[in-house]
Amino acid sequence: MLPEVEKIADDIRTMRIRGAARIARTAAEALRIVAEKSEAKTLDGFMKEINQAAHLLLSTRPTAVSLPNAVNYVLSRVRKAAESGSLKETRWETIRAANDFIESSLRALDIIGELGARRIKHGDVVMTHCNSSAAISVILKAAEQGKVEEVYATETRPRFQGRLTARQLAEKGVKVNLIVDSAARYFMNEVDRVVVGADAVAVNGAVVNKVGTSMIALAAHEARVRFYVAAETYKLSPSTILGELIEIEERPATEVVDEEFLRKYPNIRVRNPAFDITPPEYIDLIITNKGVYPPQAIAMLMREEFEWILEELYPEYRVRLVEEE
Repeated sequence: MLPEVEKIADDIRTMRIRGAARIARTAAEALRIVAEKSEAKTLDGFMKEINQAAHLLLSTRPTAVSLPNAVNYVLSRVRKAAESGSLKETRWETIRAANDFIESSLRALDIIGELGARRIKHGDVVMTHCNSSAAISVILKAAEQGKVEEVYATETRPRFQGRLTARQLAEKGVKVNLIVDSAARYFMNEVDRVVVGADAVAVNGAVVNKVGTSMIALAAHEARVRFYVAAETYKLSPSTILGELIEIEERPATEVVDEEFLRKYPNIRVRNPAFDITPPEYIDLIITNKGVYPPQAIAMLMREEFEWILEELYPEYRVRLVEEE
């Protein structure tokens, strides 16, 4: 395994690389690096290298569906190219596929920003949680249009990703209030819109995002504040069409307390889920690069976007299609 790829995998696992969009683009980049630096003399040898790298990347973070979607996007095109039997063509197609995914991911942020800003009204106060590039794109685009009065950004414990959001917005001239996570309900009556990102979106429109999101959604629902999710379509989880559950990653206890605390109080079990699930009834709209959808319409979008991966990776889906016909 190339050391560059091993480092990328370790950086994703340890959250030095974080954020679903950045994780996805970096995974695609890792596969591109394999293609660029491979010394394989045969197509079989090259495919073995690509598959090993893909397996390593897929083992890093279980919840962010953007990662397997990025890897599977590249692998699907690589496998089709490999049918030609040409090592050279397969290598170049790997590089092209990775570049295409990265470029489309960046374009998606611009589209989401434009579409989401239309949902923000002049003078709105916006709340956000964690550090979502899609949510930030919406807020910044609306701020450029003079619509955003100020932003409430949660710290997002225990890794404090919300501080990154506050800094990024402040550097663009946006007025930001940085608050502790548990103060979200306290300030909700001062807020007009909540905009968050997503690590995964299920077929029923439920959203998996940084832990604490569901509590903010509940507070927004109680206060009748609009709750928007900004998510690229590669964050849709096609396996949920078949009833599979999205695994919620639980992070190490040492992100919450230090080793000394754990040694001193061995009977305390520290629980540290990285994500939670926001039910669709607490979500007003999901803003994607293919349009703005109510949660109930996500199933239709998911089938349109991921027919290829469902038929290729899930034989039971093909059986279901035959039965439906």
